[in-house]
Amino acid sequence: MKEVFQIFPIGVVKKQNEAVWIEIFNEYIDGLLGLEGFSHINVLYWFHEKDSRRNRAILQVHPRGDKANPLTGVFATHAPVRPNLIGLTLCKILSIENHRINIEDIDALDGSPVIDVKCYIPDDTNDPIYRVPQWV
Repeated sequence: MKEVFQIFPIGVVKKQNEAVWIEIFNEYIDGLLGLEGFSHINVLYWFHEKDSRRNRAILQVHPRGDKANPLTGVFATHAPVRPNLIGLTLCKILSIENHRINIEDIDALDGSPVIDVKCYIPDDTNDPIYRVPQWV
């Protein structure tokens, strides 16, 4: 059964020189409450520059664009071509200022629409690499 879903961007990826951040749109700022308690977030974004009927139809690729790698299904890769052009990256939060989440890095392009941000809760909440709020 095929269904159609609507996804609305909540922000945009910004890259300027060495600075990288996610700019959250004004109507979604309230959703940032409590995020400062986490050290990392999962960012879901849209591969906007790859969005075409042709790219959505590609189901097999050579991983990392290297023809020396075996032909592999897109669901077994991180290829930016796929039926739904959703990217996912774990990002370290550097700071949060108003509507801006400053992050260490992201593999998205400048201007990529952000479709969701989710706090990262590691399997081991005592791992010193990660910070989570007490309630976790």
